[in-house]
Amino acid sequence: MARPPWEVADVFRLYGADYRDRHGPAMSAQQHRVMRAIETCRTAALGGHLEVCDGCGEPRPVYNSCCNRHCPKCQSLAKERWLKKRLDELLPVEYFHVVFTLPNRLAPLALQNKATVYGLLFEATAETLTRIAADPQHLGAEIGFLAVLHTWGQRMDAHPHLHCIAPGGGFAPGGERWVSCRPGFFLPVRVLSRLFRGIFLDRLRRLHRRGKLALHGELAALSDAGAFEAFLAELRETEWVVYAKRPFGGPEKVLDYLGRYTHRVAISNHRIVSVDGGKVAFRWRDYRHGSRQRTLTLDADEFIRRFLLHVLPTGFHRIRQFGFLANRHRTEKLERARTLLDVVAPLTTAGAKSAGWEDLLQELTGKDLHLCPHCKVGRMIHLGTLPPDPGHPPEGVDSS
Repeated sequence: MARPPWEVADVFRLYGADYRDRHGPAMSAQQHRVMRAIETCRTAALGGHLEVCDGCGEPRPVYNSCCNRHCPKCQSLAKERWLKKRLDELLPVEYFHVVFTLPNRLAPLALQNKATVYGLLFEATAETLTRIAADPQHLGAEIGFLAVLHTWGQRMDAHPHLHCIAPGGGFAPGGERWVSCRPGFFLPVRVLSRLFRGIFLDRLRRLHRRGKLALHGELAALSDAGAFEAFLAELRETEWVVYAKRPFGGPEKVLDYLGRYTHRVAISNHRIVSVDGGKVAFRWRDYRHGSRQRTLTLDADEFIRRFLLHVLPTGFHRIRQFGFLANRHRTEKLERARTLLDVVAPLTTAGAKSAGWEDLLQELTGKDLHLCPHCKVGRMIHLGTLPPDPGHPPEGVDSS
């Protein structure tokens, strides 16, 4: 894929200083760090190394990446490394994709309590899926699944939801038999929706009673117990959106699909159309009108504000695995599943961890970073280290 003409980094470099002047005191320390990381990614500010062609002698500086999980440029290779590790976990069964979405009324509360509310979203989703799957009226099995948190919609507004991907089946009680789903059907979404709503709101009430929710500004009135109960009552009357997408054709389709969700950030660089005159235009898909592609233009200040809405708290895990895919017993359970399904474990992909980023990029794009970009014949060799230059203003240099 060709390098996009505009990047989030360009918006931050052009308008980030003004944004910090206006809103800096209201920004979290994490938001400040994310902005700085993206601004300096692959520039002299982070240092790097100097290469030279062994044929024509042409030098080339290669600057370090910021490796921040919110940086659009740094997620492609991180995604591929993560996906390679998942190869060993695929089972020869149908896979399903279920999405759990919080109502829009909860978005402001989530933004003021990111770790708490997003953590609760994971907990309520996991309990809902495991309880319904274990019910003999539905599947009657212990399932395993992966959940990925997205907090944005196509227009970068607040829209918290979880993408859950699960093999179509699980272990019968006692673990001596594999129970398969009906072809093309995982679990009833209406039942999932009602239980999910009940679990989430009951636990949200407990958090409020224990004083664990921050309620500032427009939410300050909800500090009152009566007002919060009325708020919960309104949410109980709302239909919560849980929907199942079409099942995958098999495990061979799962990794490609996972790659679209696991390491996304609020907006990819390729969606940005223009950055000019204090405005940022980007493409978005209107799912309410047949997935029609549209263009939205925002003031740079508003673009940055929306992007920063989706900065996660330090240490918060946005990809989690549950059931028999949970970390503590995943290897053992997968081995047992393969035995019951009478299949051989795949060859290990441990080598993926040690692959260098240049080799991985060549595998993905066919671009050989060791080939001299000047003479197209010589090979680039490492000449020396370039120390970080904190005083060097980021100018959009990208040595990739």
